[in-house]
Amino acid sequence: MGKKVHYPEEVKKKVVQLKLEGNHSNQELMDIFGIKNKSQIKTWMKWFRNGENHRFAQPIGKQYSNGLGPDDENEVALLKKKVAYYEMREELLGKVPGNRKEVVPEVFIQIVEAFKHKYKIKAICECFGVAKATYYRWRGKEWGPTVLEEKILEICEGLTFRVGHRMVRDLLRKEHQIKVNRNTVQRIMQKYHVQCRVKPKRQSYIAGESKIVVPNYLERNFHASKPNEKWVTDITYLPYGEKMLYLSTIMDLYNNEILAYSISDNQEKSLVLDTLRKACEGRDVYEVILHSDQGSQYTSYEFQEETKKRGIITSMSRRGNCFDNAVIESFHSQLKSEEFNPLDRGKLDNHTVREKVETYMYYYNYCRPFKKLNCQTPIEFRVMAA
Repeated sequence: MGKKVHYPEEVKKKVVQLKLEGNHSNQELMDIFGIKNKSQIKTWMKWFRNGENHRFAQPIGKQYSNGLGPDDENEVALLKKKVAYYEMREELLGKVPGNRKEVVPEVFIQIVEAFKHKYKIKAICECFGVAKATYYRWRGKEWGPTVLEEKILEICEGLTFRVGHRMVRDLLRKEHQIKVNRNTVQRIMQKYHVQCRVKPKRQSYIAGESKIVVPNYLERNFHASKPNEKWVTDITYLPYGEKMLYLSTIMDLYNNEILAYSISDNQEKSLVLDTLRKACEGRDVYEVILHSDQGSQYTSYEFQEETKKRGIITSMSRRGNCFDNAVIESFHSQLKSEEFNPLDRGKLDNHTVREKVETYMYYYNYCRPFKKLNCQTPIEFRVMAA
């Protein structure tokens, strides 16, 4: 194939002018200007008759079929192009989740497939700074979950999405002997939207000194060296049913096991007495320290007599200071944030509320691992230590 010859714009226009005068044949024009083929002259004449004068300026291999040459676009047309580009960019980037610092191949492929009928693939790639060849390479690959991602999803699903990325990292090391940075685990959990529900933070303040009703033998020492050494108890509200319910719970600080709980539609002293009797059943409770707040149920004559009869030593927080009983307060907060949705307030029936509490108590004792228990559940830790 012969080499293509470029004819200047002035030559093309001069040939057309002489041809229109009718004084020269095609062969004469070819000899004068060094044109190799008469079809070239015919093409230039066709452009002139069709009003496509802009095509005289096109270089070899470049066809200005849109009717405008490189220098013919005015400022308004250039501005319109820029506006269209930024509108496209805004629409495409709005579909990208996260901070957009890096392009996730799976997400990018989905975006291209969704918008390729509206925008050119090349334009979309340029918008994200991705080479077109890279896009086609990504499209040909399989983008399913990796082995690590499958393990993380399995752990999260098994624990009903209630644990954070630090606990998942510890379980990967314990159960699968996989060592990975917690930030990697967090990024994968965010990618698949399996983060745990975060409980709301309480306002931090230091309560003033208050009169001690019963000596505070616990003194915020929440560590126990053996089972049935230190218990904590409290009452919390359950405002999710048809009417207000109240939950009384007793926890063993040795392994954070929930020993007993009771639910009632009132917070009379019978509620805490029923919980106490359930916790004492089948256990040696002599000289157990039972810590509570200064609620009227715990300072009542009946409750104090019941604990004294069983050889239990009662201990109480300072008035208005929830931090003296922080462990059981934290547990009740976790129960509400993990098992109940704030939007459920007043929308469930009381039977459903009781079932959800029962389900969570089983999960907490038998399924949920704790970092302080070497990633074991409360029941598992107690059995292993026995």
